[in-house]
Amino acid sequence: MKKFYQLFCFLFFFIIIFSLYQTIFVKKEYYSNIYQTKTNTYVESLSTPRGRILDVNGRVLVDNIGVKTIVYRKVENITLEQEIQIAMELADLLEFQKQASVRELKKFWMVKNPEATKQLIKETEYQLYDERKLNSTDLYALKMDRISDEMLNAFSDLEKEAAYVYALMNNGYSYDAKVIKSDVTNQEYASVLESKIPGITNEMYFKRFYPYGNTLKSIFGTLGSIPKELESEYKNLGYSLNDTVGISYLEKEYEPFLKGEKDVYKVNQDGTLTQVTSGRRGNDLVLTIDIQMQLDIENILKEEIKKGKQLPNTEYYHGSYVLIGDVTNGGIKAIVGLNYLGNDVFVNNEREAIYSSFTVGSVVKGAGMAMAYQNNLVDVGKKVLDSCVKLYLVPEKCSYKKLGYIDDITALKTSSNYYQFLLAIKLAGYQYSYNMKMNVSEKEFATYRNAFKEFGLGNKTGIDLPNEITGIEGNKIAPDLLLNLAIGQYDSYTGIELLQYINTLANHGKRYQLHLMSQILDAKKNPIKEQEATILNTFSLDPMYFDRILEGLRQVVQLGTGYGYTSVEFNPAGKTGTSETYYDSDQDGVGDVVTITNTYAMFAPFDNPRYSMVVISPNVNHPNNKNDFFAYINRYISKSVSDYLFSNY
Repeated sequence: MKKFYQLFCFLFFFIIIFSLYQTIFVKKEYYSNIYQTKTNTYVESLSTPRGRILDVNGRVLVDNIGVKTIVYRKVENITLEQEIQIAMELADLLEFQKQASVRELKKFWMVKNPEATKQLIKETEYQLYDERKLNSTDLYALKMDRISDEMLNAFSDLEKEAAYVYALMNNGYSYDAKVIKSDVTNQEYASVLESKIPGITNEMYFKRFYPYGNTLKSIFGTLGSIPKELESEYKNLGYSLNDTVGISYLEKEYEPFLKGEKDVYKVNQDGTLTQVTSGRRGNDLVLTIDIQMQLDIENILKEEIKKGKQLPNTEYYHGSYVLIGDVTNGGIKAIVGLNYLGNDVFVNNEREAIYSSFTVGSVVKGAGMAMAYQNNLVDVGKKVLDSCVKLYLVPEKCSYKKLGYIDDITALKTSSNYYQFLLAIKLAGYQYSYNMKMNVSEKEFATYRNAFKEFGLGNKTGIDLPNEITGIEGNKIAPDLLLNLAIGQYDSYTGIELLQYINTLANHGKRYQLHLMSQILDAKKNPIKEQEATILNTFSLDPMYFDRILEGLRQVVQLGTGYGYTSVEFNPAGKTGTSETYYDSDQDGVGDVVTITNTYAMFAPFDNPRYSMVVISPNVNHPNNKNDFFAYINRYISKSVSDYLFSNY
């Protein structure tokens, strides 16, 4: 037993000595690294360059620019007196445009005068605090209230600036990097660097730069702080709570790809930083947008808007929208939106072509005919005499003029409202007769809307932007409103819905998802994600009927109501639209002036579609008692833009 005990002790001490030997000599560096990792403090750089946004030809649309920035990170075990001293030094070295608020001055007075601050509270009030009749928040409020202007006026100018700096140093979470001043001068940058102030570093903060000014800026989106409600989500993804992230549009949609990786630094005992690992710039987002096409169409639109505003009855017309699409895959080549303020001043508002909806008029009749063919409502080739429809207790509804005898193709060519009214009445189970009574239900409205949605009207296009809207559906059911729906005078649609709609017609019912992203490239320009053409649905219809719809659309532009909108030499097809809307002239939230909105959607060439175009001109005209002049601004814009597009692309 004794020998066993001795052997056990020998083995025990041998293991201990061997472990110590391994730790001290053999694995010294390994354990040292673990210790350093556990005990050292590491921080990330303030920011890193995000991925750029490029056009389809590689031109840079959104870039990064480095801004010299002074940053404060709280040093471990730093005292209040040391922070005050840092604030004073920075106030002496830097110039600030902003000044400390009264509240910030009072806070600084309290940290500089702790004993005097205690005297601001009476003994009886401290007694109430001990009795829990007052809390610490109550005492703090009393202190703030009792710091007089006379006390604050005793501050020197330098101390007042230091109060502002001190507020910046203590804003937000204690462990966050605090930006003291961005875009500092070279002299300020050098002075702070030479001063070696604890916790203060000179860093580059990267912000967005837009080589083409405001063009498409509303689509690119903005950067900002992580929203409070999403902090946990972003933290789980590895973000710091003081990170800048994409908060809208493309910047938000492609945040995971655009964000870069930050440099990592070790914090030395004197507060300086030693770089441990290098970060990287984010991936580049390549768009389907052609910036040269975008800029050229902008210039064309500016000239046409200015010429249009010189015409009568255009008081409420302030601008137009033009969208160009790739029929073959759903890519968007240009999104142009301009608001004219007068005196050659324009504001870019491309976002409204995506996020605003319009009553678009007869442009929807191609989808209406598809619904009618699908539901066996059309007597193919049968001619009817264009006229008016009169329902019981409803005023007559007519085409814009007497159109003579029309069939299903020429009804599109001439944009007959009467023909569409007959189809809607037939859908409800009736044959038209003068002053007839008619009942309709949700079913008939749903039949129209479901068909329209398969073309993209009233449906999400799938565009790669957050929070896409789908226009507005009317919520009332009535016979005359069904007729209005059939001619595009009831529901409203967005510009990109119209673009997807005309694409779907050009593709014989295949609805391609719209997109702005072409591909995403890494730092070596290798594609890590590429956009594929995605078919969302296919409208089920005999090809013979699609051929008749498309022939009708061809005749619209080459022989009918759309003649002059696109040159016949380009072999186009499309549809025009005119609708009445109400304009809010006195900005009280209620439409009070009846105005006219014009729309146009087309594609070309007819036999091998490549590009599609949508032009929308809201409030282009308004009826009045003085004259009935109609400004054909939408036609002039469409002609100029399509001449440019199909001559150059």
